Amino acid sequence: MKLTTMTIEEMCTTNEKQLYDRKSAKIEAKAIAVSMIAFANADGGLLVVGIEDNGEITGIDDFTKNINEILRAPLDFCQPSIMIETEVINCMDSHDKDNHLLLIRIPQSSELHANHRDEVFLRIGDKSKKLTFDERLQLMYAKGTRYYENEPVYGSTIEDIDMKVVSDYCTKIGYGKSPEEYIRQNKKFIVNANNRQEMSGAAILLFGKNPQLFFERARVRFIKYEGTEAKVGAAMNVVKDKIFEGRIIDLVEKTIEFVKSQIKEHTYLGADARFITEPEYPEFAWKELIINAVAHRDYSIKGTDIQIKMFDDHITVESPGTLPGIVRLNNMREIHFSRNPKIAGILHEYKYVREFGEGIDRMYLEMKQAGLPEPEYRTAAFMVYATIKNKKFAESSNTGNTQDNTQDNTQDNTQDKILTFCKTPRSKNEITAFLGYKDTKNIAKNYLKPLILEGKLVMTIPDKPNSKNQKYVVKQ
Repeated sequence: MKLTTMTIEEMCTTNEKQLYDRKSAKIEAKAIAVSMIAFANADGGLLVVGIEDNGEITGIDDFTKNINEILRAPLDFCQPSIMIETEVINCMDSHDKDNHLLLIRIPQSSELHANHRDEVFLRIGDKSKKLTFDERLQLMYAKGTRYYENEPVYGSTIEDIDMKVVSDYCTKIGYGKSPEEYIRQNKKFIVNANNRQEMSGAAILLFGKNPQLFFERARVRFIKYEGTEAKVGAAMNVVKDKIFEGRIIDLVEKTIEFVKSQIKEHTYLGADARFITEPEYPEFAWKELIINAVAHRDYSIKGTDIQIKMFDDHITVESPGTLPGIVRLNNMREIHFSRNPKIAGILHEYKYVREFGEGIDRMYLEMKQAGLPEPEYRTAAFMVYATIKNKKFAESSNTGNTQDNTQDNTQDNTQDKILTFCKTPRSKNEITAFLGYKDTKNIAKNYLKPLILEGKLVMTIPDKPNSKNQKYVVKQ
């Protein structure tokens, strides 16, 4: 099976980026292992060996010994080993001689990989970034090779556990021993740390007397705005601002109860002469956003809380943390991974999580059946944003389409032109000039940003969006 649809010319001219890199056949196996590790720890990627950094094709035929060492790099210099796919293709080198290129496809991995020096790298844009100790921990939590909910909570003891709450839970699941025995004998709720016995994060968050004493921002903040966007200063349009705290189950219950009171209902006379009442959002959809945020947020991020922002036409839930494990925006309906399995497990016991993995897919279905737009997900820095839109949004969109169908067609045509032009990386100025415009800010806001959010266009330097060397290219 071919490892890529890229032509050799594209391999030479395409800028190195998140999912693509090229290397000289002279590179040392230890050095190329760094790129393999970085790709495996991120989203996977393609390495082409036999092309210099400047795009010159030097091939691999004169470097047989080194190529053999490169092929052993995933085993010799990657811990644990990385299972790569390889392909050798024909080419003409820069001296017009028959030669070959080595293609190496590195899969995205659910494990954390390091080199022989125990250094961890992550692919970010066109670079393989060496991670600090803290960044390495964050990646381990995200991949599930280590769970933050299992880490000891400094200064905590079993006295910080509310045994009445544990007792109620034991009754619910039919556990016959005492609540204290449940804590001491199950799920590693007690952790030995530096000759001390401390409670795990999951124990405090699920059964603690005061979880916010140890996790101050383990809470949910609900903000309701008047209108369709947030305003600041003299125009500030916040009409409700409420914070919910407590143990995980209490947090979910209190938040859901309050949000339900804020969901509007629409009553109308149906075809059978009976009145029908419909909420502005399917109940399962908005509950799923809240439950997912509480169950899967990254509790190691101490500086922010979960935020639910309600507008006239949409609700957005902001959850601290990146997408966990190998879950990505393009596979989240099929791939399921729990960042906090103990927390998710107890939410399942309390019927908030019905079946593991079904929630997001069902949410899409419920929104579709209600005649509403699909849920929208995006990530930025260390936050995940999930949005659902109501009929007011859909109706305003339809009205806009009816009133200005020509403008929409122009938008679609312009986007098509950009995608055709950006098969090779292009700068913002180049794109603007190609379209015959002068205002680069307008092009970026109205065309480039939507294409990036839709996953059709990517930045060549995603970690530095305002870089003067930034270019845009069609996502492979």
